Amino acid sequence: MAKKSGGAKTNAMRILDKLGIEYETAAYDDDGEHKLEKGAAGMTAQKIGVDPATVFKTIVMRNESKEIFVFLQNALHEINLKKARAASGSKEIAPVKPDELLALTGYIRGGCSPLGMKKQFKTFIDNSALECPKIHISAGVRGLQLCLAPQDLAKACAAEFCDLLLEK
Repeated sequence: MAKKSGGAKTNAMRILDKLGIEYETAAYDDDGEHKLEKGAAGMTAQKIGVDPATVFKTIVMRNESKEIFVFLQNALHEINLKKARAASGSKEIAPVKPDELLALTGYIRGGCSPLGMKKQFKTFIDNSALECPKIHISAGVRGLQLCLAPQDLAKACAAEFCDLLLEK
């Protein structure tokens, strides 16, 4: 059963409810100073008091054929573009521009969930999620995270697990 966050349900929450998938919510203060640069997911982990390895950021990318793909990587790592190209069968791939995100997905930067986008895009989750009993993803608005089993997330958004880790 979902824990109430006190606010209205998001599209992502409604999808999980419809599928009978259990989740919890974690609200955090998004005071308008939400820094949307590298490290934002790590700051979210700190705000909700969880291991950053369990907080997964949603990254929307476009390939050379203008196809859109969604990738999820934990807060500790970046996406390896070579591995993203291989997973998606693309020759070239790059993140979409922040000003395109809302029109493509229905979500704003910093509040983009892999669930409930305007269209179902091919989605890939880094294998590191399988090492966690539960992971955190955006609920579709800034200031709210969903916590659920990675396998349940994959089921809900028809995602594949793959290696996306950028080695440092």
